[in-house]
Amino acid sequence: MKRFLGLALFLSLPAWAQSAHPEDAAFLAAREAFVKGERARLTRAAATLKTHPLQPWAQYFVLVQRLEDGSDAGVAEFIDAHEGGYLAEKLRGDWLRWLAKKEEWAQARIQFAHLRRPDGEALCRGLDARLRLGEPEAVADARALLASAAPLADACHTPLGRLARQDALDADQLWERLRRLLAQGKLKEARAVAGWLPEREAPPWRGIEAVVEHPARHLAKLPERFADSRRGRELAAIAVLRMARSDVRVAAARWQDIEGRFDQAGRGHVWGRLAQAAAQSHQSEATAWFDQAEALGAAFDEEQHAWRARAALRAGQWPAVAHAIDAMPAGLGTAPEWTYWRARAHAATGEQEKARALLDRIAGQPSFYGILAGEALDRPFALPPRALPPSAAELAEAAAQPGLARGLALIRLDLRIEGIREWNWAIAGLSDRQLLAAAELARRNAVIDRAINTADRTRAEHDYALRYPTPFHEQVEPRARQVGLDPAWVYGLMRQESRFIMDARSNVGAKGLMQLMPATAKWVAKKIGMTHFHPAKVTEMDVNVTLGTNYLRMVMDGLDDHPVLASAAYNAGPGRARKWRAERSLEGAIYAETIPFNETRDYVKKVMANAIAYAALMHGNAPSLTARLGTIRPRGFGDGTAEDLP
Repeated sequence: MKRFLGLALFLSLPAWAQSAHPEDAAFLAAREAFVKGERARLTRAAATLKTHPLQPWAQYFVLVQRLEDGSDAGVAEFIDAHEGGYLAEKLRGDWLRWLAKKEEWAQARIQFAHLRRPDGEALCRGLDARLRLGEPEAVADARALLASAAPLADACHTPLGRLARQDALDADQLWERLRRLLAQGKLKEARAVAGWLPEREAPPWRGIEAVVEHPARHLAKLPERFADSRRGRELAAIAVLRMARSDVRVAAARWQDIEGRFDQAGRGHVWGRLAQAAAQSHQSEATAWFDQAEALGAAFDEEQHAWRARAALRAGQWPAVAHAIDAMPAGLGTAPEWTYWRARAHAATGEQEKARALLDRIAGQPSFYGILAGEALDRPFALPPRALPPSAAELAEAAAQPGLARGLALIRLDLRIEGIREWNWAIAGLSDRQLLAAAELARRNAVIDRAINTADRTRAEHDYALRYPTPFHEQVEPRARQVGLDPAWVYGLMRQESRFIMDARSNVGAKGLMQLMPATAKWVAKKIGMTHFHPAKVTEMDVNVTLGTNYLRMVMDGLDDHPVLASAAYNAGPGRARKWRAERSLEGAIYAETIPFNETRDYVKKVMANAIAYAALMHGNAPSLTARLGTIRPRGFGDGTAEDLP
């Protein structure tokens, strides 16, 4: 009864949902004029906006076009009027770009200092200004940026390129970044970095491209004295690591033929990268290669540390798991996943008290590893007490906040990306009570994804009905049960796929609540005999859920009826989910943690944790996540048609 009362509340007509505004057409005309660069039309449309919540956006459009025309008149005044808001930050970033282009470095430095959350472009424009003004710390910050794993924004190329021409960048760092980028296939940034190498070492980009495209050919034609120059050694190492993308064992064998021509640091680096590639392709040699790299003094980055631990997990080598986690940087080693697996390593070696102490640190968190840790301590997951609903005064305060109002208005006008940015900026730093009020405001406006994401941020007071809503329940549950699926798991998957946005579209073309690819939707429709199917119907709720649940059932049938395998298959494809199984049985949690794709690994863990929360909401108590994860049997067991599914 409680469930259906919550559902009725969720689907009821919002009491104060934003409705169409009489000035909507004028705002949309202003935005269209801005996009098309029609100055006069923009000015006319913006002038007609008097009461629309998005009137500041129209002002912003006018000021950006003014900057493009060479004047910053009115920019400072707008920023002052909207200080602390998303639009002030956004316009300040535009102003910073304009000032950098005009080489007004002192003013650019001032505006950079006032940015609250500079993105990569702004960070590098600020860095450029600091370098131009001779700030002594700026060069060190540039080198730190180069050494980081973060991708470089286009604006970084100007200051870093200038430092390279001044021989102010470390050649070792440049080569390290270039190797990593080429191994990852990020050729655009790699080309820029290659251009910053010292002239005496830098190979022509055509030569690097040849190595990237035909690494085996390059290694087969290595001249006798290739190792006499750094250029020769680096290109050979790059070729080995590129080979590892397709066959790490062949690459390692070729490396063993030539590694004696390299110094200890070079050997350690390559073995460390080969070890990571082996771990990500689930090769048994990974742990030994990591040990070899460590013995040679290699310094691992965070991804390598993580994959070293995953390789040991996959092999069931608990002392090696402990060693890998102990070697992690503090910020990584104390993350929930490694806290949990360190505890499991203690337990496996008989150190039960140490294991319990670590599990206790994360138990109770509403996350994959928080739930598992609680269950290991005999504390099953339970919903926290439901927070008191927001009061009328709290709701009125949320509704009156300009950033929230603008976010909702933008989303209502199908400008979702801009709306989400406005909304997320507005909720940063809010208290739990304010977050709950904002989440309820989003719910009443039928913006389910913002209700979820906002309620998710509370720290002490929680409302899981807002975090884990069940919209369209009367259609979803029957469809799930009709094909023998757990509705809680289906809802957990939908929450992760689309946040219940009916017309959600991914960057690869997946559509609707269950994010179906067009070809998959067409294939499933034919399989189940859906008449009058048309691709345009994929975003319709009933069509999407019918096709999605039937496809999930087919995936389950093809993958040992296991929800972990099916979740991985739904995100990455059935063939990959099957390939990631081992030659021996694996814990479901180990399978999930050792999925090679970062997105899929995170997805599977969140879907499985979501399903536990949904089950608790639907039935009053939660099943065991540990039991649901169960065991992933070796390749071949229970396999049906997984390879035939799209």
